[in-house]
Amino acid sequence: MRDTLLIIAILLGGAALAIAIYAVARLSRLHRSYALLQVAEGRENYIDVLARTREEFADLNDEVLGLGNALSRTRRELADALRHVSVVRYDAFGDMGGRFSFSAAMLDDKGDGIVLTSIHGRSETRTYIKGLTAGNSDIELSPEELQAVNDAKGEHA
Repeated sequence: MRDTLLIIAILLGGAALAIAIYAVARLSRLHRSYALLQVAEGRENYIDVLARTREEFADLNDEVLGLGNALSRTRRELADALRHVSVVRYDAFGDMGGRFSFSAAMLDDKGDGIVLTSIHGRSETRTYIKGLTAGNSDIELSPEELQAVNDAKGEHA
């Protein structure tokens, strides 16, 4: 019985020694891994770099959201700008020998805007302006004015 206890004690001691060796090896690997996270000669450690990078990404995300909002606002404002423009030049009176008269249409994205017409004669020039709503005017448009509006809307007739 004494021999059996001795064998069991030796086996338990061997198992404990194996566990201890494994624990020391694992602890050694943990120390090496931890050394990577520590400051080395005045440099930032890994955790500091990760924290700073995360803050920078958050700042960039805020900036991208701000730029997206600004872009949406600019697109809404641009829709109201008179950015569809067309000019039709013509000779209002056949005897003038030049195309000094013109009709200019200036529209926003909804077709709202103005038509500016200047009729040049021998002794005088007259200028007219007509308002447009959705590409239509309450005052009848001349063929040249209608052509300028259609050209500004991209409807070439």
